[in-house]
Amino acid sequence: MTEQTINKAHLVERLCVEHNIERTLAKEIVEEFFKIVLEQLRQGNAVKLPGLGNFSVREKSARPGRNLQTGEVVTINARRVVKFQPSGTLIDRVTKNLIQD
Repeated sequence: MTEQTINKAHLVERLCVEHNIERTLAKEIVEEFFKIVLEQLRQGNAVKLPGLGNFSVREKSARPGRNLQTGEVVTINARRVVKFQPSGTLIDRVTKNLIQD
């Protein structure tokens, strides 16, 4: 099984081929999709994509940590992180493709 990383350019190309649209339009569609997702996450809203999963923003409080090189105790600042929870459908589809009959 070979690994391949898919990026925005691959998504644009796929839209062009699958739906016979111009590259500039496909690029605008992909960019707008990511812009909408980013805007919603910045506002603290969840983004639910059926069949794929849910993106949400979680607040992490400040906590003590350790500098691994020096052993010094440091404070890790409070921050917001993006959390992704895959849907059951996505998990099933990926798992079924990994199981060889």
